[in-house]
Amino acid sequence: MTQDLVFEAPRRGMPPRHFADLDADGHTAAVTELGLPAFRAKQLSNQYFGRLIADPHEMTDLPAAVRTQVADALFPDLLKVVRAVQCDAGETRKTLWRAGDNATLESVLMRYPQRSTLCISSQAGCGMACPFCATGQAGLTRNLSTAEILEQVRSAAATMRDEHDGRLSNIVFMGMGEPLANYNRVLAAVKRIIAPAPYGFGISARSVTLSTVGLAPAIRKLADEQLGVTLALSLHAPDDELRDTLVPVNNRWKVGEALDAAKYYADVTGRRVSIEYALIRDVNDQSWRADLLGKKLRATLGPLAHVNLIPLNPTPGSEWDASPKPQEREFVRRIRERGVSCTVRDTRGREIAAACGQLAAEG
Repeated sequence: MTQDLVFEAPRRGMPPRHFADLDADGHTAAVTELGLPAFRAKQLSNQYFGRLIADPHEMTDLPAAVRTQVADALFPDLLKVVRAVQCDAGETRKTLWRAGDNATLESVLMRYPQRSTLCISSQAGCGMACPFCATGQAGLTRNLSTAEILEQVRSAAATMRDEHDGRLSNIVFMGMGEPLANYNRVLAAVKRIIAPAPYGFGISARSVTLSTVGLAPAIRKLADEQLGVTLALSLHAPDDELRDTLVPVNNRWKVGEALDAAKYYADVTGRRVSIEYALIRDVNDQSWRADLLGKKLRATLGPLAHVNLIPLNPTPGSEWDASPKPQEREFVRRIRERGVSCTVRDTRGREIAAACGQLAAEG
């Protein structure tokens, strides 16, 4: 595995340029290339990010005579809904999307009393090959473009506004793909997610979480961007022997290197790092592993570490299962005994294969 492949998967089947792929200067250049006055760029940006409209034919402040031209040049259809399924009394909705090249991906919208969270994909499939994750077992199709990532956000924000009279408040890059393996496009998407209107969706950086299996150089690079988003490190084992198997990228960057990069992120940003740990019966749930995890986190991240235990979600063909509740409680107790914060994630969407590790984009 070369470093180039870790940071950027091969560019194949990428969609045509979309308005959302461009920054503010790019918007201006694009509209002037069409022979339109520069102020149209801000109008288009306000329509897309502010009013959540992606079809220029519906943009009433755009002259009717140029709407088709703008649509053809800057607003190609990127994603189409193949299927949307719900559970949790309609509070959880999983959407299967199909891109123009037939690549498929999924996003999950979860509504809670005080917030709404969208779990988005950064790649179609995933190349990290974690054996307990349905997405990882399916392999990588390709990176998503910045606009394909942002279209998931725009659609969910419109759903929250139009169907629930609410607002999309949180974004988690925990859907399909390894975000830091699509670094440049994910970075551009994050910048537009947190930018204030009319140049972005205006979601607080503190409400954006980016999950990674531990691409250490990219974690450090992200820290230096000073965006203030939350980093989630998918660790799943505190020892290299087991993590080499559960998270194959550990063969490149060991537990110590991943934790050192997470510490750098915490030091540079001042933000607490979430340590994701899928608890698997008789695999990584032993008491000694809880003790080792707590010890290593205490030594590296200290108070800036928070362990987020995830009861393993079932995936087709897997012989692994979630740990029994007594063992889960003991694992939590031992980590806390080491002075490290630890909670168990509220699992949503299991029955529609929308929970962590279950996204497979079949259909």
